[in-house]
Amino acid sequence: MRESMRTVSRLFYQLCGIHFILLLVLSEQFVSSTKIAQAVSEAPPGLLNEQQPRNIGVKTGIDVLEAENFVPLKGLRVGLITNHSGLDSDGQSTVDVLRRAPGVKLIAIFSPEHGLSGRMDRKVASGTDPFSGLPVYSLYGDVRRPTERMLEGLDALVFDIQDVGARFYTYITTMGYAMEAAAGKGISFYVLDRPNPVTASFVQGPVMDRDLKSFTGFFPLPVRHGMTVGELASLFNSENKIGVKLHVVTMRGYERTVWFDDTGLNWVPPSPNLYTLTEAVLYPGVAMVEGAGVSVGRGTGTPFELVGAPWVQADELAAYLNSRKIEGVLFTPTDFIPESDRYEAEICHGIRISLVDRQILDPTVLGIEIAAALYKLFPEDFQIDKALSLIGSQQVLQAIKEGRDPRSIISDWQKPLEEFISLRAKYLLY
Repeated sequence: MRESMRTVSRLFYQLCGIHFILLLVLSEQFVSSTKIAQAVSEAPPGLLNEQQPRNIGVKTGIDVLEAENFVPLKGLRVGLITNHSGLDSDGQSTVDVLRRAPGVKLIAIFSPEHGLSGRMDRKVASGTDPFSGLPVYSLYGDVRRPTERMLEGLDALVFDIQDVGARFYTYITTMGYAMEAAAGKGISFYVLDRPNPVTASFVQGPVMDRDLKSFTGFFPLPVRHGMTVGELASLFNSENKIGVKLHVVTMRGYERTVWFDDTGLNWVPPSPNLYTLTEAVLYPGVAMVEGAGVSVGRGTGTPFELVGAPWVQADELAAYLNSRKIEGVLFTPTDFIPESDRYEAEICHGIRISLVDRQILDPTVLGIEIAAALYKLFPEDFQIDKALSLIGSQQVLQAIKEGRDPRSIISDWQKPLEEFISLRAKYLLY
């Protein structure tokens, strides 16, 4: 009873503290970036963005497949598309699980961007898995689609990779390409479904122009698509008329409104520069500008929580963005030195983004506000045209260049977003 009272009391004071900080920061009397930095730094450790996970006990597709004694794959020679994130709830890799599965013959492994280990930030060569002795075919090296030779002797491809819920995250493109290859070969395609870590309930951002299709844009999705990989596979198969024999092994106990830390599953960084769930929440917005001559913190300990460059005036950018009163985040001026990637070993001046409330943040609004701020304040240095492929909309890019207020730009994408939401509804599984 005493412990319960302490917990309730702690939550009460944390909520009061967050509201107090927000009132200070958003007050017209405290708009300077110096005072914003002070307000954030004086917050009790762990107060900002602290969450209380629900642990609803989700079983992913591989867990369900195990519970069904692998019946859907019995008698099949299988190729597995996976990486380090393909784990069951006991922490066993899907590679090991399928190798031991009765009646299933695992023939080959296929790896996406960042390789089987999920640690490589470059092109990856094909090779051999040292633990199983199976061939590992890289789909982020000489080729990005399974070739005829890679698919020889297979009855099915199985996909088990953790996505992050953003249109330009390349794992879903790898899935789409592999579905097309499987359809061409006449073999089945199985998706072992996993949660959308930033919830599968928020659908936000500009819908991609069809003529911008690329490895970072397989389908005209909004930036934050609000779907699981199994749902996306069904959408791709039908809307792109792929025609693959698709089977989705759905999760058990999943609710589309939950964040990853509500699921009871262990967080595994899905790629080398997404260490935390907080970074995954910010990623759909911050990543929009990373091709345009700025660092987004790759090569630091907090990627996608930083934006900067040697030519940025940190205080000016932080003060301007805080004056925009973007819901769910605060900005503080900072300097950082990336150890790799863009501006390696150079001092970058910029902003640190503090996630205060992930439930009210629209990260795509954050991304457009950052892009507009950089273009307004540093038009000679910010390479706005290079942001097109990730923003995904020529109309949005042009509106930023014309100096329109981001709030009016956001209203422009609502109609195509509503049309996508209507399309998406046909493919929801949960």
